[in-house]
Amino acid sequence: MEYFLDMEPEFSLLENSKYVLIPVAYDGTSTFVKGADKGPQAIIDASDSIELYDVPLEYEAYKIGIHTDKPNFKFASPQQMVQEVYDRVNHFLNINKKVALLGGEHSVSVGAIKAMSERFENLSVLQIDAHADLRDEYHDSPYNHACVMRRAQEYARVVQVGIRNVCIEEKPNIVPENIFYAHNIYNNNVWMQSAIDRLTDNVYLTIDLDGFDPSVVPSTGTPLPGGLGWYQVIDFLELLIKTKKVVGFDVVELCPNPAEKSSDVLAAVLVYKIITMMEVFKN
Repeated sequence: MEYFLDMEPEFSLLENSKYVLIPVAYDGTSTFVKGADKGPQAIIDASDSIELYDVPLEYEAYKIGIHTDKPNFKFASPQQMVQEVYDRVNHFLNINKKVALLGGEHSVSVGAIKAMSERFENLSVLQIDAHADLRDEYHDSPYNHACVMRRAQEYARVVQVGIRNVCIEEKPNIVPENIFYAHNIYNNNVWMQSAIDRLTDNVYLTIDLDGFDPSVVPSTGTPLPGGLGWYQVIDFLELLIKTKKVVGFDVVELCPNPAEKSSDVLAAVLVYKIITMMEVFKN
């Protein structure tokens, strides 16, 4: 597919669209299963299979316009990737579009977070993820996917949800009141309001798909057992979007498997569901 969702072309045109999806097909620093650079196109292709009407919310969000960008990224280095994403996000913010990224490995979020922090006062970042991603550098790069939230901390408060994998070097960079470990939250929702309360009014949402349990999303580069379920994440996102202003978001780390398409579809549904909730619950 050339653009997200099987909808009439008029709703995908930039001039008609409130939202812009930027595919960032980058997988330059991942260290386990490679293939996240194929994630953006897999999400776009899978979106052809989903209906445009949201049953529980009774809404067709595509009518507000969702444009799929076709960026000409070069990606000569991780640093260059961050700069190119930063520039591209700024381009669309300058023309008053709401921006989301389709990843790609998690390091693609850094440029977007930097751009959003400069545009929106007192920004915070909500991370749903299996990994803390708080190394200062990894494999000789501060822009490795294992460092993304450490870089985010340079621009905003970071609240982490679903974490279940931390290395000892990351511990000094953890803010205890801002991290909600998977083993404490997987079987209840009592933590949700506490996590929301740690956020500022303007929030950038970053979702690494390995935050979900691999029984829900097997096709990701670094799957880990003990993750979150679909409805638990959706309930949390609904609370978030009802109470905070989500200024941008990304869905990253899909590592598509030709023999397993459910992960691609989940990622596509998740992107559309977030847009739908942003429209239905906008404040």
